[in-house]
Parts: sequence; C-alpha cells; structure tokens
Amino acid sequence: MNVVTDEMATTAAQPSVVAIGVFDGLHRGHQLVIAQLVATARERGATPTVVTFDPHPAEILAPSRAPRVLMTLAQRLEGLAALGVEQVRLVNFTTAVAEETASEFVARVVVRELGAIAVVAGDDTHFGRNREGDTEALLAMGHEMGFSVVQCPTYGEPGRFSSTKAREALALGDLSAVSAQLGHNFALRGTVVHGDHRGREIGFPTANLLLADAQALPGLGIYATAVLVEGEWRAGAVSVGTRPQFYDEGAVLVEVYLPDFSGDLYTQTLDVVFLERLRGEATFESVEALIEQMHRDVAKTLEIFTNFTPAAPYLLK
Repeated sequence: MNVVTDEMATTAAQPSVVAIGVFDGLHRGHQLVIAQLVATARERGATPTVVTFDPHPAEILAPSRAPRVLMTLAQRLEGLAALGVEQVRLVNFTTAVAEETASEFVARVVVRELGAIAVVAGDDTHFGRNREGDTEALLAMGHEMGFSVVQCPTYGEPGRFSSTKAREALALGDLSAVSAQLGHNFALRGTVVHGDHRGREIGFPTANLLLADAQALPGLGIYATAVLVEGEWRAGAVSVGTRPQFYDEGAVLVEVYLPDFSGDLYTQTLDVVFLERLRGEATFESVEALIEQMHRDVAKTLEIFTNFTPAAPYLLK
C-alpha cells in the first residue's frame, strides 16, 4: 500500500476513489465504507484511496476531550491495507488544517492531489472547519468540482457502528460488546520495557508494555489473550491494573505473562489480542492466595487460547 505524507503529496497522476475519515478501530461501519470504496474503485478503474489524519483531530481541537485511540497509526494502516485500500493520504492534522474549509480541503487534497472521480461517504462523514463537510456538502462540491458521491450506510443492530461505543465497552472490560462494534477482537500493540520485576519474584515473570500515547485500555482486570511473539502466536495472561496487592496507588500497567516461554523480549514489539475477561482486579489475603489465583488464571487462559484461530491479518475477521 502506498502511503502519501504531506511532504510527498503532488498533483495526481491517476484517478482515485476516495473515502475521508480517522477510521480509528476500523469498526464494522468503517469496513462497510471501505468495501464500498474498493468496489467502486474497481468498477471505475481507479485507485481505492483513504484520506486519514494523524494525530486524531480532537487532540488539536479539544485536547482535554480527545478520545483515547483504539489503534496505533501503524495498526490502522495495516488494517486498511488488509481491507483492500491501495493508497492512503496521511494528513498531519494541525491548526492550519483545522482552519481549512471543507471545500478548500477537498479542492487541495481530494481533487488536486488525488484526482478523485468519486468520494464514498458514510452516514457520519464530517471534516473541514467546524465539521461542515458532510454528505450534503460533498454532493454540492462534487457537482462543482467534477466527482460523484457514493453514499454508504454504516448502521447495524441496534444502531450505527461507532468507535465511541467501542471505547465505552472497552473501558468496562466488556469484550463481547467491543467485538460487536469492531467486528474483530481488540488488540494492543506495545514495546516491552523493564519493570520492577515484581512478577518474577513470585514466579510469574511478565513483559511490561510501553504503549502509544492516548491508547485506549480495557477496564482493570485479568484477561486471556493471544500474543504474537517473534512471528508465533502464544497464550498470554494479561493484567491491566495497578497491582493493589503491592501498591496503594500504582500506575496502570499492562503486564503480559507467557506460560512456558523463556527468552529476552526487551525492546520487542508485541501484539496482544484480547479474547476474554477472566476477572476484575483484586486484593488477596496473602501473596500465596494471589499466586494460587494466578495459576487458575493461567490454566483458564490456556484453555481459551485453544479456540483462537488468527485471521490473515488477525485483526479483521
């Protein structure tokens, strides 16, 4: 997939069919839009192209209210490629971009840079200054600038698919509700860093993950996961929590325990696919009681992992 940054942007050399959006989480509504994008591009002999933004526009426009992100940029780009997108115009979202009218943005990026002959718009398409660029505005721009608009519904049961709904369910640890929105399992990507080795001291050495800024996390608790380690999928028991057994006010950490694994994971990147919430975070009457529970957590994780079948790529079913 060709990724075009601001520095690389030039006048279009070939026609495109374009969809515009952040596409965080690549939920089922996004997948409907991308499927329509790819189908329309094939029909018209054009390049299926997504215009997306980094950072999330809300981080610039309203940082105190900006949502936590469901995917890193790399995950988002990999998912778009897996869905058949051949080109991404990656826009660095700045205050200058925020001040562009929808018409100015479309003329500059969608028409001049990408040579759009059609734009695919979902039900909740909004972009440009004051989010004025919606489907109705696109229809008017298309008439003026020479592209058609293909409208695509993004509704399911019981309503429109939504990244916000997925984040809310994730914060509650409700993985079934998350998957119902996303159409795939939630997955964290992080780099293994040194911790305080507390897990190693009690016989459960963990990989501590350094995550992207503003990463959305599951609600505090213990989870059964599948972890991609050096190209191999392994069962992983994961704690998302503050370790109340040892600390009164610890920071929220993501710690991955890989049964029957030995090796140095420091600086490696892990993909952690969340399969099932085992229990909430808890304090036990003794460290021995905690260890007994951890053995039960690991046994349950191994059982759940036997039913895991990674898709290709694993995020999208």
